[in-house]
Formats: sequence, C-alpha cells, structure tokens
Amino acid sequence: MTEIANSPESVSRAYSLIGERIAAYSELVGRPLSLSEKILVGHMASPPGSDLDSAAGRYAYLRPDRVALQDVTGQMVILQFMTTGLGQTKIPTTIHCDHLIRAKVDEATDMKASLGENDEVFEFLRSAAAKYGCGFWKPGAGIIHQVVLENYAFPGGLMIGTDSHTPNAGGLGMIAIGVGGIDAAEAMAGLEWEVRYPRRIGVHLSGKMSGWTAPKDVILCVAGKLGVSGGTNSIIEYYGEGAESISCTGKATITNMGAEIGATCSIFPYDAKMSAYLRATGRKGIADIADANLQLLVPDEGAHYDRVIEIDLSELEPHVVGPHTPDLARPISEMAADVQKNGYPDTISTALIGSCTNSSYEDMTRAASVAKQASSRNFEARTPLLVTPGSEQIRATIERDGQMETLRGIGAVVLANACGPCIGQWSRPEVDQSRPNTIVTSYNRNFPGRNDGSRSTMNFIASPEIVVALSLGGRLSFNPLADELSSPDGTKFVLVPPPAAPDIPERGFAAGAESYIAPPDDAAGIAIQISPTSKRIQALAPFDAWDGSDFGGLHVMLKAKGKCTTDHISPAGAWLSFRGHIDNLSDNMLLGAVNAFGGHVGKGINSLGGKLEPFPDIGRAYSEAGHRWVIIGDENYGEGSSREHAAITPRYLGCAAVIVRSFARIHETNLKKQGVLALTFSDPADYEKILEGDTVDIVGLDSIRPSEPVRCVIHHADGKTDEIKLAHSYNEQQLAWFRAGSALNVLKTRT
Repeated sequence: MTEIANSPESVSRAYSLIGERIAAYSELVGRPLSLSEKILVGHMASPPGSDLDSAAGRYAYLRPDRVALQDVTGQMVILQFMTTGLGQTKIPTTIHCDHLIRAKVDEATDMKASLGENDEVFEFLRSAAAKYGCGFWKPGAGIIHQVVLENYAFPGGLMIGTDSHTPNAGGLGMIAIGVGGIDAAEAMAGLEWEVRYPRRIGVHLSGKMSGWTAPKDVILCVAGKLGVSGGTNSIIEYYGEGAESISCTGKATITNMGAEIGATCSIFPYDAKMSAYLRATGRKGIADIADANLQLLVPDEGAHYDRVIEIDLSELEPHVVGPHTPDLARPISEMAADVQKNGYPDTISTALIGSCTNSSYEDMTRAASVAKQASSRNFEARTPLLVTPGSEQIRATIERDGQMETLRGIGAVVLANACGPCIGQWSRPEVDQSRPNTIVTSYNRNFPGRNDGSRSTMNFIASPEIVVALSLGGRLSFNPLADELSSPDGTKFVLVPPPAAPDIPERGFAAGAESYIAPPDDAAGIAIQISPTSKRIQALAPFDAWDGSDFGGLHVMLKAKGKCTTDHISPAGAWLSFRGHIDNLSDNMLLGAVNAFGGHVGKGINSLGGKLEPFPDIGRAYSEAGHRWVIIGDENYGEGSSREHAAITPRYLGCAAVIVRSFARIHETNLKKQGVLALTFSDPADYEKILEGDTVDIVGLDSIRPSEPVRCVIHHADGKTDEIKLAHSYNEQQLAWFRAGSALNVLKTRT
C-alpha cells in the first residue's frame, strides 16, 4: 500500500535529495537561488545540465511527492486511471469530497440532502480509493485545500492537484500546482509530470499589517497590479521581513488566490509561523526536520527575480475587488465613489464568508470580533450572512471557542464544511435573474454566473472581517473604517478594527467528527461497479486517433468575445452532477460564452440549418453529420478552474482545434491532452479576420513541428479567403498526444 501521510522519514529523504541537487545546481550556475528554483531542481526527473533560466518557457519534467483529487474533477481522474490497468497508485494520493455539497438551508439539512443526491458518486470514489490505495476524506471533512494544509502540505514538497486552488499549500512552503485530470492520472501511474519551466515574480513584503488590513488584502492588491494573466507561466514568490509577520494560514490565503492571476503557483519561504502550524496540527517531527534544514527552504540572499513588486504592509489598505473579475481592485476608501460612478447596486443582497481561501481559525476569529461589536449593541446584520467553515477541524474548534455562536448572534447561517456557494452549489430561487444584485464574499473567484447561476449577480470580494462589516452596514458603499452605524436605541457607533488573531488556537485544534478512511492493506477483492444506465458515471471510450489528414472546412462554432473562462466553457452549479458522465455533461458546453456574432450568450448559428441554437445542440448536429469544428477565442482563453471537462466536452462533440489570442496555462494543457489542437494567432489582430459564417482549413499538419507555425486558410461566406499563420507551444511528446487522439491513449501504451 502506498504511504498516504508524510512521515518525518519521507520528508528527510526528500530534503536529502533536494540538498544534493541544490549543491550541484548552485555550482553549475554560480549564482544565488530562489526558493522555487531549489524545490523544482530537487524534484526534477534528472538533474539539470544547464542554467534553467535560459530555458524558461520550455518543459520541465518533475516527480511530485503527492496528488490530491476533489470529488468533482476526481471522478474523471479515476475513470482515466482505471484504463491503465494498474493495481495501485504509485505515489501518495488522497480524494476529498467537498464540491458536491449543496448550500441551500443550513449545514444539517444540506448535508443530508447532498448525501442522498450524490451517494452513487461518493460510493464510486470511496471504492476507487480503497482499490487503488488512496486516502479518502468523507463528505463533511472539509474543503480539499484546507484539509491538505492541515494534514499533508510540507515545506519544500511538490504536489499537484486537480483544482486550480491547489497552490493554497504554498502557504506552508510547498510548490503546489493545479492540473487537469489526465496529469494527475499520469503521476499516479508513476510517470513524470511536465510543466513549462516558470519565470519568477518576486513580491517583497516590508512592514507589518495592522488594523483592518488582512492577508487577503495582499493578494487583492497584487491581483490589481498584475491582472488575471500577469502571472501566467510564473511562480509568485513572496519574501522579506513582512512575510515573516503573516500567519501560516494567512500565507495560504495569498498563495491560494495566485490562481486568479494565472500563476503556476505561489510560495512563501519557511519560517517560525509555519513551524508552529506544523506542530499545532500534529506534525512535530516534520517541523523539527524542516527547522534543521532551513537553508534549503528559503531563498538565497540576492536571488534573482524576473520582476519584483514592492508592498509595504504598514501602508496597505483593505481592498475590494470585482465585480465579474478578480483583478478589478481598489482600496475600500474608493469603493463608495466606484458604486456611484458605475451604478453598482448599493444594497447588498447576501454576504458570505469562508471558502478554501478564507476559513481559517484566524479568519473566523477576526470576523467574529466584528460581529461581537454589533451584538453587544443588539445590532444584527442587515443582509443575510452565510458562513462556510473550511474543515471539520475548524468547525469543531470555532464551535468550542465561541466564534460560531458570536456569528450566529448577528443572524449568520452556518453551511456545511464544503465549497458551497463559492463554486456554484448555491440555491437562490428568490433571486430575479433579470435584475442585477450585489453580493460580498471572502471567496477567490467572481465570474458572472459562478456563485448562483445568475449572470446578473455582482460578486465583490474582500477579507472575511470586511465582509462581515459590510453585512452590518448593508451597503456596498459602507466604509467600516470611517462610517457610523446606528444601534436600535439610536446611539451611533463606529466599528473598531478586529484585534490580531492567531491561526493557532490557544487550546489547540479540536478534532471534530472522524472524517478519514484509510485504504485497506489488501484491496484484491474490491470491485468498482459502473451501472450502464447511470446518469452520473460513464465508463470512458477512447477518442479516435488523428487520421493523418489536414483539417478542412471546420465550422466556426464560436468566436468568443472578451473573457471566456472555464466557467463559461463548462459551467458548474447544477452541472456538477454530471462531471463523471461526458455525454450528459456535454449538454452544458459553452453555455456561458459570449458570442462575438450577435452578442448571444451560449448560442450561435447552426450552419446546417441557419438557425440560432444553443452551442451543445449545434455540436451534436455537426458531430452526427460528420463535421469537425473550431472555437475562436480572445485573450487568456480558459482562465479560471483546472476543470479538464472544458476541454473534454468540446472534444467529445467534435472540436478539432481552438484558436485564440492567448491561453490560460492549465486550459491549454488540457486541450492538448484531449487531442484538441491548441493554437494561437501569430498576429493577434488576425482574430478580427474571423467573420460569421466562415469555415477554416488548418493545413500542413503532417509536417507540424515544435516552434514552427502552421497555415490556416479562412473561407468567408462571400467566397473570399484569407491565409494566416498560427503559432503553438507543442513539443514532440505533446504532438504524440495529438496524433494518438489523446494523452490517455498514449498513457495506456506506457503502463
């Protein structure tokens, strides 16, 4: 059986290898090393023979220490891993049930309903975990990233996970990277994992936070500076004396949201805060070993960064970002003016705190401090307030220590230990979807339609304490740093900043209910059953290999206008129910995408009949008629989640290629792995040459080579043509995926 937890001995072995690699690489390049360089070099499949900075953007081959799967994306990982015929996973792997838990009434009611609705999926994952030697975290255990931080993350380690917020573990000094499901399946099968060797963006933190300023404000500020694609193919590395003042869980908040700026991952150097957190979560042996290997777990003095951002924490003001994008940032003192200028709905319809980004003991304690000020004056929240604990450990601890009671005292409703509203599992039947409404959250992502399915909902993101304060004010324009509230007896009061709060409770963490199932020692008799009539789980059939011909006469399914995230390509919410069933899930393909032709959302013209139809219907019609098709995209296409379903469903319905101005990192890889050609306009202005009714030829595919463009001929409806060049980032191994029909087809030949 594969060892699931990290033992001090396994961490010691990892540090020994990292130390050897660092010594050799330092001598080779003759310069100080950053922390991310040290960890990457220490996990490479073979020692580098030259300075990797000269090869930034090329592919590095790594051996992760562990894999983490959540219940929605994990279904496809298991279905793909099953095709390998392997007995057990080759590296430690855990499965976490957190995404399929609804948010509608309250913790107990929602959990009971969710267990009934998803029993088939949970049983599939539980039996697969037992059969393949994976640890299994039951529904209610908590959100994957919080549970990983509490149990598995360790300084200097390398982890991949099938969720874009896997970098949360960077708060504990780990390189943790979100990937698509086939990446995880390959690593579980013992193969090397590849990623473009990243550049490094340094964020130098000086000073110390105080007052209302929280760790969340660091990443909201950075998002405003870099934008949603500014960190693409880069690691964000935080350092400086300011970093040492931030709690371990506060660091995790910051690294978690690095996904919102496209970063490969984010990381903090090891320090006393991390050591204390390891000890408080039962990992004293690992803390002792990390303390003894400090030099391996911090950047060398004078380490080089491709860009450096300076932030003085002493001067950092609380920030609010949104709506509809996580990089529209401003200090809270400017929010009221923005409300007036842009006509945002000022009345807050709901306030929500928690999520994998902000549900730590420190977060809940600071939020409860704000609530206590109101309850002492018999003042309740003026808007519904929903609270999501990040894990069973956190829930049990804040129940014991009183923070939960304090939040309930101002009217808060506690939801299950799960993702809930953050990822679309939020039922709001009372909301008129035709009318804009404002919500405020401590979440990480705020794309249109993400939280409640309504594109009219505007999500503004801030720290948990600011969100609670805004729930008391009831208005988006309320500034808790300056504005007064009126208590029921008519007296005026101003909220005072929450006090500094520890991420480690004075009485230690409460264990809570037992939530973990270890794999059995003998899995020989375990069978995984998939009903042929199931609407939730569908066994995989391989995609066809490329037939060696050029792609001719490709219909333009969609010309995406502006932001087109994975939420737009494969919406979540109710569709999460079908993430293990490709055929049923394909009915959501591109339903959130805005079509440049006519501005329609989720619809386009079916070239076979000339009618405006939903994209899934058009895809099925083209597929039945034997026609392949193409998606045209704008900048940073595929931003957001790691969900590979946004690549699988187009492939399933006949997509041959996606041509864009630029890709988000994970989605580009997911398309490649599913056998879809991922191409970019050599001249971004050529996006404008694609017109409604066009067909596209992609020619010269028999001679496609790394770094060499391919030819594209655009056939316009008026009979005229344009020829353009398309660039790509394929290497020889990735071209093999295309020729074989998918990376999974290649994987089956290697195991």
